[in-house]
Amino acid sequence: MSSSIPPSRVPLRGAVDLAAVAAAREAQAAAEQRLASGEVPPASSVVVAVTEIDFQAEAIDRSFQVPVVLVIGTAQSPSTAALLPVLETLATSDAGTWLLAEVDAEIDPRIAQALQVQVIPTVFALVKGQPMALFEGALPEAQVRQYLDEVLKVAAANGVTGRVGAEPTAEDEPEVDPRYDVAFDAIEGGDWDVAEEAYRSILATHPTDPDAQAGLGQVALLRRTEGTDPIAVLAAADAAPDSLEAQALAADVELLTGRVDEAFTRIVELVRRTSGDERAAARDHLIGLFALVGDADPRVGKARTALANALF
Repeated sequence: MSSSIPPSRVPLRGAVDLAAVAAAREAQAAAEQRLASGEVPPASSVVVAVTEIDFQAEAIDRSFQVPVVLVIGTAQSPSTAALLPVLETLATSDAGTWLLAEVDAEIDPRIAQALQVQVIPTVFALVKGQPMALFEGALPEAQVRQYLDEVLKVAAANGVTGRVGAEPTAEDEPEVDPRYDVAFDAIEGGDWDVAEEAYRSILATHPTDPDAQAGLGQVALLRRTEGTDPIAVLAAADAAPDSLEAQALAADVELLTGRVDEAFTRIVELVRRTSGDERAAARDHLIGLFALVGDADPRVGKARTALANALF
């Protein structure tokens, strides 16, 4: 019985993961409908207190319109007391380009549990319903500002550029390039050539498009792993720990099956053990995997640090 990896199981970032694309589109359509219908009332302030009851509307739905910075703290926490004024001042000065949502973990512990919060306070960003861990504890304003600048960049790259209090208009809705649909359908059908051509066509007109770049990388990954037996690939890598070819293919398989940390660690360790051209090739392969997962994923940041330590 074959144990080859079907393309539909690729757990990469939303722009190129077929299942995630469908789910994200449905979630966005539902959120936009609730916002447009008035079911979700306009935010009255750039700072809101959020509870379990209104978390969907105030945090998740709004994150399709404006980036939401979510702080999980408690009233008794000195660090929370130190951080909140900093965030509130920045939210006010940024004039609605992002929304600050505050959650009291003692009143609504299930939100903190769902986000696996270990330290109070912990700060996340929500963009199109997707949480990104930012930092823990109280930080100086200058450092918080750096995190917020990155959140705004990620939001802009994903078309989330609204303002708190601004009414959404048709012009605010980014048009979906139909060439993406061609690429998605081709990947679903296993036609790598058509998918690659669609992504290259997008890049010909938009050379820095991150989704098309990631899509092109996904097609290359699917080509490399087409018809492989994951069990056999991993066994071959275990038998040849210093083989770039075996370790790179094993990392590809691990990424495709959702074992992102394992894939990154495998190549970092190969970089640590090798030198010269082989080390450079291993590093380049790992950087390609980073691009597929996306810099917004905290696992990429962690692995980049590990790679730097392995290199130097």
